[in-house]
Amino acid sequence: MSRPPAKTVHIKTYGCQMNAYDSTRMAELLAGLGYAESPAAEDADLVILNTCHIREKAAEKVYSELGTLRRLKQGRQRQGANMVIAVAGCVAQAEGEELVRRAPTVDLVFGPQTWQRLPELLARQQAHGAAVVETAFPAAEKFQALSQRKPSPRTVSAFLTVQEGCDKFCSFCVVPYTRGAEVSRAPADILAEAEALARRGVREVTLLGQNVNAYHGGGLSLAGLIDRLSGIEGLDRIRYTTSHPRDMADDLVAAHGTNDRLMPYLHLPVQSGSDRILKAMNRGHTVDHYLRLIERVRQVRPDMAISGDFIVGFPGETEADFAATLALVRAVSYASAFTFKYSARPGTPAATREDQVADDVALARLHQLQALITRQMQAFNRAQIGKTLMVLMEKPGRKPGQILGRSPYLQGVHMEAPESLIGQIVPVTIKAIGTNSLSGHYAPRARTDSVLAFPAPHGETTL
Repeated sequence: MSRPPAKTVHIKTYGCQMNAYDSTRMAELLAGLGYAESPAAEDADLVILNTCHIREKAAEKVYSELGTLRRLKQGRQRQGANMVIAVAGCVAQAEGEELVRRAPTVDLVFGPQTWQRLPELLARQQAHGAAVVETAFPAAEKFQALSQRKPSPRTVSAFLTVQEGCDKFCSFCVVPYTRGAEVSRAPADILAEAEALARRGVREVTLLGQNVNAYHGGGLSLAGLIDRLSGIEGLDRIRYTTSHPRDMADDLVAAHGTNDRLMPYLHLPVQSGSDRILKAMNRGHTVDHYLRLIERVRQVRPDMAISGDFIVGFPGETEADFAATLALVRAVSYASAFTFKYSARPGTPAATREDQVADDVALARLHQLQALITRQMQAFNRAQIGKTLMVLMEKPGRKPGQILGRSPYLQGVHMEAPESLIGQIVPVTIKAIGTNSLSGHYAPRARTDSVLAFPAPHGETTL
C-alpha cells in the first residue's frame, strides 16, 4: 500500500539571525507533523512568512507579499487543493488582528515567542475554519520547546538561542515591543542542546540573543556560560551575537584573552560616533566608553576583528555629528560593519520627532560611511594574505572541486580541496582576496599564524 504524499511547507524568512534560527525550529517542528519543506510557495500546503519589523515599511512589504500569496491560494483552490497562510515574527507581533482585517486570506498570525504552539494553532484553525491570532510572550515556554527539540541533520556550524528580548529601549528600535523583555535561558538546557549538536558533528556554535551579553541564566554570565560550553568535546569554536556596549562585562572581555575556543570576532554595535546622537538614541553609553571597550578587548586579544552597526541620518543629526561618526570609524578600524540609513519604526519615540533628516542627505552620508568601511574591510582582508589560518570547512563551494569555510575572523575562505575535509578545521594559507571572501590552499605542514596584528587605522581625513 503506497503512502500518501507528505504535506509541504514553505517558510520565507526576513531579517535577523534569530528569525533564521526560529524558522529552522519551525521546520523541525512541522517535520514531526509530516510536513516536508517546499522550495516554492505555489507548491506548498502551508506558507509561513517569518517577518522582521526593523526596517521602514516592513509591514507594507508583508502585505504586498500576502497579495501574491492570495492569488496562489485561489489558484490552488480552483484545483481542489488548499493553502494555509501564516504570518509569524515581529510584524505579526506588532500588527496582530490588523493583519487578518487587512488580509483576510491569512489563516494564522503568531509572534516570535509562540512558534512552539504551531501544531496547536494549526489544529485550531483547521477545526474552526477561522483565522487564529496568538501574540503572547511565553518566552519560558519557547525555551522549553527548544530543550525538547531534535537537532537537524548533520551540519558543521549552528546557531543556539541563549537569550531573547531587550530592556534597553533605544529610541529607534521596536525589539522591546515585538520580542519583549530580556529573558535568559537556563544553562542546563543550553548545554544539553549544545552537546546534542556536537554529537551530530557541529564544530562551531553561535550564541544568539537580541542582547546576548546581557545573559544571566542560573547565576551565570555570558562568560560563565561560554566557559561551560568550552568543556563540550568536539565543540571547538564559540561565537556570540548581538552585543550591547553597556553589557560588555569584565569577565567577558577577559575570556577573549584566555579561552581559545572563543573566536577573535566581536560584533559590538555603536550606532553613532556623536555623544549627542547617542543620547538621543537612548543608547546609554558614550563614544569614550565604547572606544575604551575596544582598547581593552584588543589588549587581551590583539588580533580581534571588530564589527559594528551604524545608523546615519538619525533625527537631528548634523554634519558635525556625522563627522564624529567617521572619526570613530577611523579610530576603531573595523573588519566589517552593517550600515543603515535611519528609517522611522512606527511606535518608537524617534519616529515622532520633527527634526527628521532629509532622505537625500541621509543617503549621501550612508554612501560616504560605506566607502570608508569598505576600505577598512579590504585592508583587514589584505592583511591575511600570506598568513596560514585555521579554517573550519563547512560546505562545497560554487565551483566544482571547491570547498568553503570560515576563518577565525568569520571571513569566508574557499579553496580547491576534497569534500572529505568538510567538518574539519584545517590550515589554509591565504593567497588572494575577493570582494567578500578569501581564497587559499590547503597547507597541512604550514605553521599557523595564531596572532595577526590588526592593521593600523588609515588616518583618512576626506573621502
